[in-house]
Amino acid sequence: MKKLIFALIAGATAMGAAQAQNRPYVGVGVVAADNEFEVAGTTNRSAEGHKAGGKIFGGVEIDQNFGVEVGHADFKKTDVSFTQNGVNGRGEADGRATYIAAKATAPMNEQFSFFGKLGVAHTKNKLSSATPGMNRSESDNGLYAGLGAQYNLSQQVALTVEYERYGKSRDFGPKPDAVTVAARYNF
Repeated sequence: MKKLIFALIAGATAMGAAQAQNRPYVGVGVVAADNEFEVAGTTNRSAEGHKAGGKIFGGVEIDQNFGVEVGHADFKKTDVSFTQNGVNGRGEADGRATYIAAKATAPMNEQFSFFGKLGVAHTKNKLSSATPGMNRSESDNGLYAGLGAQYNLSQQVALTVEYERYGKSRDFGPKPDAVTVAARYNF
């Protein structure tokens, strides 16, 4: 966690220094991920499936091809059900992820470009249940990667769609693979 905080501070500092000569941007989007529930000692497991949550992000384009981005995804809570020791149980799983990444962009023309991102993500999942012993929390730092496309509506406004990977698989909550549709504003 300390390494992630240091990386976020270093990234924010670099972005602050770069703003004087580069293009900063902010954005909001909808992030969708499938949910899973694979807790050991349980059977008849199920989770609600795909859920859409929110994402905020910001970054700096250092030049036409390279930049840095920071973001936070809040995956919606999902209901889970299971059987433990012959007793049916229910619960709620919740997940979040924060990332910092280097971004490479390949413009195709004035309006359309492809991009890729590579960095580190901090994920946190929480399971709440009235069943004894089922309340738990998992957090992890892992690889973050994304591939996407951007369509510029104007010099300031763009729409993006991307596939993202937030770390590794977990026992419960959102799977690490997500799809995001977003709008961003360039300053």
